[in-house]
Amino acid sequence: MYFWNDLKPWIKFIMDWEPFEIISYSQKVVWRWWSIINIKAKNLLTWANIPKTFSDNDKFEPADISTSSYDYLYNDWENYFFMNQETYEQVSLVKKTLGWAEKFLNDWDKVSLQEFNGVPINVNLESSVILEVIDTPPWEKWDTATWWKKPATLNTWLVVQVPLFISIWEKIKVDTRTSEYLSRA
Repeated sequence: MYFWNDLKPWIKFIMDWEPFEIISYSQKVVWRWWSIINIKAKNLLTWANIPKTFSDNDKFEPADISTSSYDYLYNDWENYFFMNQETYEQVSLVKKTLGWAEKFLNDWDKVSLQEFNGVPINVNLESSVILEVIDTPPWEKWDTATWWKKPATLNTWLVVQVPLFISIWEKIKVDTRTSEYLSRA
């Protein structure tokens, strides 16, 4: 059981029979012996962010969230299909549950899926991925300033700003948290 003083950002707990993850946490002392805890939590099944207020004597059950290794197979624009690396069982996730992660998935990428009671609910990505540039304007010889950038469309249809020397069919490393160019791969 989690008590009020165990609540911190990124803690996962059960509320109303659904898993939640704490995004932000604040405590306000009302009286000398009593305080109120305000949190903003994300429902891990519906992805809805909700604010919630608790007293300092509430208790929370930890969410049974585990991770398993999967290979990303393909998508049909609505569902994304993954295969468990140990059992070869295939599962699918709806596009809405992936959120921004869909822009970083290549076929046969190794990912870890979060599971709640044995059912996959979310994708955990590495901090950076390697993607291929499929479209970008050509580099002109006189464009030598290092701070200038140009847009590049990647093979997952993500558009990022890259340095001028990057050309089509090059592989680049992209940060999955900020969608920024990191380096050539």
